[in-house]
Amino acid sequence: MPSQETESRTSRSPESLAPESLAPESLAPESVEQELQQIENVRQALQGVIRGKSKVIDSLLTALLAEGSVLLEDVPGVGKTTLAKSLASLLNLEFQRIQCTPDLLPADILGSSIFQPATGTFDFRQGPIFCDLLIADEINRASPRTQSALLEAMAESQVTIDGTPYPLHQPFMVIATQNPNGFEGTYPLPESQLDRFLFRLSMDYPDQESEIELLLDRSIDEPGFRLEPLLDKERLVALQRMVRHVTVDRKIASYIVSLVNATRTDTRVRIGCSPRGSKMLLRAAQARAMLDGRMFVLPDDVQAIAVDVMSHRVSLRTSGVSSEDAALVVQEVVKAIEVPV
Repeated sequence: MPSQETESRTSRSPESLAPESLAPESLAPESVEQELQQIENVRQALQGVIRGKSKVIDSLLTALLAEGSVLLEDVPGVGKTTLAKSLASLLNLEFQRIQCTPDLLPADILGSSIFQPATGTFDFRQGPIFCDLLIADEINRASPRTQSALLEAMAESQVTIDGTPYPLHQPFMVIATQNPNGFEGTYPLPESQLDRFLFRLSMDYPDQESEIELLLDRSIDEPGFRLEPLLDKERLVALQRMVRHVTVDRKIASYIVSLVNATRTDTRVRIGCSPRGSKMLLRAAQARAMLDGRMFVLPDDVQAIAVDVMSHRVSLRTSGVSSEDAALVVQEVVKAIEVPV
């Protein structure tokens, strides 16, 4: 996938992609700058805890601003849960953590109705999903029935219990971690559930210098270690709404559709990226642009996130392939599609 330093950046200017039809509401530049500085403070704080993972941190913040959920896939012990808990602390979010196991039931996540003999009625007791940030550890160790309990929540920000819909918190985000397929006791997530995640990210091992710094930083290992909040959730919701006003030129929308269509016609692909995927790619590009301090989207924003948004939404014809194989196919698709100028 082309990097941000490729020719595509130098060959275009913001003026060549001026707004046409999706102009944002009037926003004071100084107000935007103040809001973005708060996100930059959160980014710096996360980089102080999770060393050498700036790209993953940027992707996580992009998903947060785009109101999307994230699937972190990697081997145990690389900091997936620590990253999620640190984000919740910095944003002063109410978070719940679920350790997924084969005997976990949907009611353990959503909640259930409890009969009250004194009144002869049922009272609904909320489950851990009623929070701002839900951390689902090792989600692919839960049974498919339990995994499906998250589908409505991630798609519609609500859950339905006994026919009654219950709205979830605003903001609401799911950060799910999973072990690579092939580990003992795992159930692969079906395509319908993978499609609900905005990004699938991989933490990978830290580089040598970052791991040395991690070993020598004793504060992180303290039992009471907790990051001080840098942003409250009211301001976060305001930032998420601001993302919706980031200008998207028609050429950018056409570029996104071309990328998505290419995955549907590629002979190596059995199932291409869905229309939901194209919408999420657009929203993530808006969030990425705002994270970089712009209120308009460039093709570079789309290129920077295309693999993370689309690779888990395509299914290859070859059986037994890994997520890395799908990512390589999407990278080749991105390189093959002409960039708008």
